[in-house]
Amino acid sequence: MDYDTLRADIPALERGIYFNTGAGGPSPRRVVDAVESALESHEYETPVSKGMYGPMGERHESTKSAVADLLGATPEEIALTQSTTDGINRVAGALDWDEDDVVVRTDLEHPSGILPWRKLERRHGVDVRVLETEAGRLDIEAVKTAAEDATLFVLSSITWTHGTRLPVGEIVDIAHDAGAAVLVDAVQSPGQTVVDVEGWGADFVVGAAHKWLLGPFGAGFLYVRSGAERDMLPSAIGYRSVTEATAHDYEYHTGAGRFEVGTTSPALYAGLEEAIALHNELGVDAIESRIETLTDRLKTGLPDERLLSPRAFESGFVTVATDDPEHDVERLAEKDIRVRDLPYPEAIRVSVHAFNTRDEIDRLLELL
Repeated sequence: MDYDTLRADIPALERGIYFNTGAGGPSPRRVVDAVESALESHEYETPVSKGMYGPMGERHESTKSAVADLLGATPEEIALTQSTTDGINRVAGALDWDEDDVVVRTDLEHPSGILPWRKLERRHGVDVRVLETEAGRLDIEAVKTAAEDATLFVLSSITWTHGTRLPVGEIVDIAHDAGAAVLVDAVQSPGQTVVDVEGWGADFVVGAAHKWLLGPFGAGFLYVRSGAERDMLPSAIGYRSVTEATAHDYEYHTGAGRFEVGTTSPALYAGLEEAIALHNELGVDAIESRIETLTDRLKTGLPDERLLSPRAFESGFVTVATDDPEHDVERLAEKDIRVRDLPYPEAIRVSVHAFNTRDEIDRLLELL
């Protein structure tokens, strides 16, 4: 598949210029077709053929294998969730917290990476410490100091505000040396760059289909490093959490399976599988190279004082300082160009994906 074919298969692009993939990526027809086909098969055919639960389980297992290949993990290390937020909450709810525990997060986490820890702070007296950044960067010496008392270290692989890549592997090593576990919000990485969870070494990695992978809303995933789950008791339990259950006892799955709960639709996970297949056809290196070319073109047209993202390529995010971000988002929308404003910094964020074109970049620059 080439990029012209990809563009032609995304109906949303017929209605305007889309630069907001970091919020939600527009799905190609083949992804939506996969969702519809799986739903029809499950609801129309399986009730009178295989039964409905077996095919659902088969879909879950095949999707976990696809996600594992995408992340460099094993299927046993993958749990299927609804979203990044859902995955973070499943981890937060599975640890035995008290007032002696410390959560360290950066000041650039998405609300999904803030609210669960605020809840623990209120409910259990957990000490939540915020590690300050500058222009989307972490000071490694500050990381070392913060990790000394940490129970859990929380960070994003790519910051949603500046598009900077944080040195995940280095931070994981520091945290582990201090005895802390690490959770990585990686939702902005799969679909635009290589993800290697084994290389990162993190204990937990969360993500979802609906951004750079161009998959459906409602299909997420949680990576749990082999062995990291052993002392964890998820807050919710169901038949998918356990190896077998009797009237009197149960035993949790080893691996990430214990974080799954009960019946879910196979349709959205079929969409996630198809999105990963499309991603693999395009090739992650080719996707990243095209994103780099397009973001370079955009940055070349921006003066230093307006460009808040790194001038050298790190991701598909280009954050642009403006005096009135909300007004500029509305103004661009009137011209059928979709970007988003940020609560911090005071800026608009442009998400550039492989389906975008040079002409679209030029049109955006003209209006900016």
